[in-house]
Amino acid sequence: MFEVVYCSVSGNTKKVAEAIAAELDVKAENVKAKEWLTKGSFVFLGSGCYGGKPGKGLQEFIARNDFKDRGVALFGTSAGGRGDEVRVMEELLKLEGALMKGSFHCKGRCVLVNRGHPNDEELAGAREFAKEMKKS
Repeated sequence: MFEVVYCSVSGNTKKVAEAIAAELDVKAENVKAKEWLTKGSFVFLGSGCYGGKPGKGLQEFIARNDFKDRGVALFGTSAGGRGDEVRVMEELLKLEGALMKGSFHCKGRCVLVNRGHPNDEELAGAREFAKEMKKS
C-alpha cells in the first residue's frame, strides 16, 4: 500500500503530490488533514521549501509517526530547485530509522519567479519517479 502526504502553501508541491498519487492510484493527502500513517505502508512525503527546510507541518508529522524500517520516498519543490527541503527531510527520517528509497525535486513558482513551474515536463518526471519507486 502507498500513501502520499504533502505540505504545500502555494500549491506547487500539491501538484507534484497529485501527479505521484495518480501514478500510484491513491489519493494525495495534505499533512494538515493527516495524523497517522497506515501500518506497513510505503510513504511518499513532500514539501515546499521554506527557509531551506520542509514545512513545519511536515516536520511535526515526521516526529509523531513511526518510520522505523518503513520505505519512504521524498519529493519537493522550491524556487531554486536545489532540493534543500528534501535533504532536510532525509536527515530527519534517517534519524527515525526510515528506509530511504529515492527522491525527486523540481522548481516551484514563487511570487514572480519560475512562472509555470512545476511544468508538464516536471510533473511527468514526478510520475516517472513514482513508477520507479513502485518497483522498489
